[in-house]
Amino acid sequence: MSARPAAWVLFLAALFGCLQLANVTGRDTPDSRNYLSYALSLGGADKTEAAGRSIAYVCASRGETASRNHSVDVRRFRAPDPGPGVRAECDRYYDGSVGKRLDAGQTSGWTAPFMSERFMRIFEVRPGYPLLLLPFVTVFGVTWGLWAAGVCVAAAGGVLVFLILRTLDVPVGAALTGQALYYVLPTGATAMRPMTEGTMMALTLAALWGCALVLRGRRAAPLVALSLALLFTVKHSQALFLAVCLAGACCVIGVHRRRSGRPVGDAVKTLLKVAVGAAAGTVLLARLLHYPSESDSLQDLLTDHFLRPDRERPWREFLHLSVNFWTEWLRRQLVEPLFLALVGVGAWGALRARPAFGVVLLGAAGTGVLSIAAHPDIAIGRLMVMVWLVPVVGVPLLFAQEGFRPRNPFPPRPRGLRPRTPASR
Repeated sequence: MSARPAAWVLFLAALFGCLQLANVTGRDTPDSRNYLSYALSLGGADKTEAAGRSIAYVCASRGETASRNHSVDVRRFRAPDPGPGVRAECDRYYDGSVGKRLDAGQTSGWTAPFMSERFMRIFEVRPGYPLLLLPFVTVFGVTWGLWAAGVCVAAAGGVLVFLILRTLDVPVGAALTGQALYYVLPTGATAMRPMTEGTMMALTLAALWGCALVLRGRRAAPLVALSLALLFTVKHSQALFLAVCLAGACCVIGVHRRRSGRPVGDAVKTLLKVAVGAAAGTVLLARLLHYPSESDSLQDLLTDHFLRPDRERPWREFLHLSVNFWTEWLRRQLVEPLFLALVGVGAWGALRARPAFGVVLLGAAGTGVLSIAAHPDIAIGRLMVMVWLVPVVGVPLLFAQEGFRPRNPFPPRPRGLRPRTPASR
């Protein structure tokens, strides 16, 4: 990469980071407390300190969010600020609930006991993201450390989009457009939140970059394998989904080429071997390490994080919920079809410009569909964020195609010719 394009890439990343100063807190989710306490424990804090600092961050964020919402409430904005009260109530609740579990001896593992041991086990097997947070929260503290980690993860995702597009011979301007799309679409906002989705997107993009390099004849299979291995430490189910989807994409490419009378190619065979090996390795390693199974995930979904008794017929209830979920999801998307339209345009652009890579891109995006299918909760849209990678990469590919030029409806009149008028005729 020459100096000028690199300067533009860094400028976009820095501009994105500066814009995020508008909201340093208030991005957390219920999962954030678990990852934060995990990171603090890795840094040497005991359970009481890790829980206390995590509670302080979460409650301060909720208090500030309540103050912001109150300030624009047309009925209550004249009333006293409820933020301090919300923060105090949050502190009392968590101090009581977590304190009871600590007193009862729930001190195993790396996470603070915000919930039952069975639920916290789900986060215990995800050390990758807490390890990423560790240096940031150690140097900058909890609040600014989580913000800085989010900026770095989101910025890295945009840079990887640029590298993918440049590997596919997309002009610099279109590649920068892809980087900007990553920042302004829900991918950027999701990557900024203190949870695993941003890191998973970055590692997925790293794997896609490796696939693009392999398809272009480069020896980048180790990059794909390394990305899948790191993804296993962040969320092993996502690593399995990505490996399976990449293997499926390679099979689709191979079958199409065989039917067209063309050789499959060493690049596709190499990617298929890596993907199949990663999928098999993920399953075997998860079993050897006794990671939570799909049955545990299913009961977690149906029992509200194990707060209710296990369901006797979980799969039957799951299928019923899934039908309801996809019906409602499709209804909402048809009412506001921007998501479907952008995904359709991106898929068309990727398949038209780079068919083989387009299939791989759609396979990687399919992990978002698998994630939400495995956890059909209409209130958690972030699980499908991987699908947004299709317009992020596909739209620049569409507009960068040679010969794709909008036709001017008012072409210039040839010089030297006078318009014909009734008089001249």
